[in-house]
Amino acid sequence: MTESADDFAGASSRSTKHNPRLDEELEHEVQGMLKAERATRSHEWREVEPVAEGEPDIDADPAGTLIGGVPVGMTEDAVAVRAELARWLDRADFPSTGPDLVEAALDHRAPDAVVAELRRLPEGETFERIGDVVRALGYPTE
Repeated sequence: MTESADDFAGASSRSTKHNPRLDEELEHEVQGMLKAERATRSHEWREVEPVAEGEPDIDADPAGTLIGGVPVGMTEDAVAVRAELARWLDRADFPSTGPDLVEAALDHRAPDAVVAELRRLPEGETFERIGDVVRALGYPTE
């Protein structure tokens, strides 16, 4: 007679990487940290090293959409536009004129919003990189 996982109560909540005994040992190992809300290692060298003094905090801004903040001199919108343009244009697309960049974006199946932004580029100007495109569109750069 074979037994399936569905025959056992709670079998689906167990790990598939370990056996039940090891799962219980691992669960017991973290109980101290969960209850004490602090590290419970007996040796300091085993603890996770805190952020050094003078180092930037690596926290996400809960009110913002960007992790790590925004470069000085830029806005969140400018960062998002630059990232979206860079996502749909390759290095091989540069140097190019505005209409060539529009064609490249269409070839890469870029969203309509990206293509519409690229159509705003001034005519007769050659762009060497994404930063040039972003500045030509009127967004601030760092």
